[in-house]
Amino acid sequence: MKWKVGCQLDYNLAGLTTFVFNIAIAGDRHQRCLEEQIRLTPAEPLEEHCDARGNRYWRVSSAAEHLTVTYEATAVSAPLEGDPASLTTLPVASLPMDVLPYLYPSRYCQSDRLMTLARREFGAIAQGYEQVQALCEWIYHHVAYQGGSTDVHTSACDTLLERRGVCRDFAHLAIALCRALEIPARFVSVYAHDLNPPDFHACFEVYLGDRWYVFDATRLAPRQGFIRIATGRDAADVAFCTLFGPGQMTNLQIWADCLESNPALHDDPKRAIAL
Repeated sequence: MKWKVGCQLDYNLAGLTTFVFNIAIAGDRHQRCLEEQIRLTPAEPLEEHCDARGNRYWRVSSAAEHLTVTYEATAVSAPLEGDPASLTTLPVASLPMDVLPYLYPSRYCQSDRLMTLARREFGAIAQGYEQVQALCEWIYHHVAYQGGSTDVHTSACDTLLERRGVCRDFAHLAIALCRALEIPARFVSVYAHDLNPPDFHACFEVYLGDRWYVFDATRLAPRQGFIRIATGRDAADVAFCTLFGPGQMTNLQIWADCLESNPALHDDPKRAIAL
């Protein structure tokens, strides 16, 4: 499918501020960027960097009183659908070496503290897609989605205790539970079609069989309408903006529009989808 995605970010600055933006869409086997542009008002020099995971970062410094960043891109995506029954968890000895870091605890995903819970709730379920889907169902029914209920310090353990959160909290808890079950899992930021209200969205992927498959315990938007921005161990790796200095965001606009004639998408949580 063909998409038009983008964002506008407005900031007030009280002095020189350096920004690192992670808002550009990624390119991989199931997603391709056709065209894109980024505009800064006022104009400022821009540096770009692409890391080993394919995440793209832009760095800019400004001392203007106001800064507006506008990013727009046109992309095509063709998510792969797999047979859930055939998607099993690989033993650690058989995993690709570059997948192993996604088994370890990280800042927001303290999997080492959730092993008892994970094994009690999900240890008897067949390993693989069924087990991951079961923990997504558990999170959906035991954690309330509540905007503004958490902040940048909230971890998977906090979410488990408070039983409320937003998309990044749902993703962190799911990732931590997967890793506690020895399933590689990673955080994914996306532009999401049909997300209401529009925002940067967080989901997660697990490594099953020979590739990564996407899951979303929030059920807020169809996975076929996700356009990947970045992946990492948790949200600390893929924040849409990290700033250094006296800057403050005053406005955020996000869009993810389907350019096809019939954009209606119906996501079935039992369907295996690879972005």
